[in-house]
Amino acid sequence: MNGAMKFFLAGCVAELYLLIIRRFYINGTGKQVVAWDSYLIGLAWAGVAVAVIGAVLSFLWRADQKKRKIGWVILGAGVFLAAVSAVVRINLSVLTLLYVAVPVVMLLGILWSLYDRECAVALTILGVSLLAMWVLRREVTSIYTGTYFKALTVVYLLMIAAAAFVAHKAMAAGGKLGKLQLLPSGADPLPIYVACGLSAAAVVTVLINSLVSYYAMWILAGVIFALAVYYTVKQL
Repeated sequence: MNGAMKFFLAGCVAELYLLIIRRFYINGTGKQVVAWDSYLIGLAWAGVAVAVIGAVLSFLWRADQKKRKIGWVILGAGVFLAAVSAVVRINLSVLTLLYVAVPVVMLLGILWSLYDRECAVALTILGVSLLAMWVLRREVTSIYTGTYFKALTVVYLLMIAAAAFVAHKAMAAGGKLGKLQLLPSGADPLPIYVACGLSAAAVVTVLINSLVSYYAMWILAGVIFALAVYYTVKQL
């Protein structure tokens, strides 16, 4: 529960920062836009400094797992601040994607904190696939970038296949992938295989027809909701 609350608060803070950027950099007055154009440069460098501090602390505290996690949190906060500030200043359209990506990451973090590991992995695959479809179906029909995004669609399909293979290999070794305990030894890998199969089928529709992919996204969202409800009831 502590982990879930931390992800929730971090997601709220990140989304608030995006809303502040929208309020003053996109919808602000002329003076506010000019001022925030400079602020974003400073915030980007501040993020880099925070990330460096987090990396140094993680290295210095490598013997203490709790303190090392604090260093990772500082590192992640710095990377987010630097990346968002720099990317939004370069391309404002990225802000729309970030509005969606931040809540998705927050929810996935909460799921990893509360649910069984196999459920968390399955929901992560489905959630990332849903977000990927939202991006791909907007760009794959473009006369300028369509070819590149079609290639990215194929690459993502290969990544889904790789995820299913890794899960199968891990379960054959008692849930371990090398030294990493990817899944509990008694976990049921079926939700992961189903998530990979449905994600692959849904992503393929992006290459077939935009309207079909639209309905496929809703079906994928329904599966995510159903799986989350099932494991919620299971754990009660």
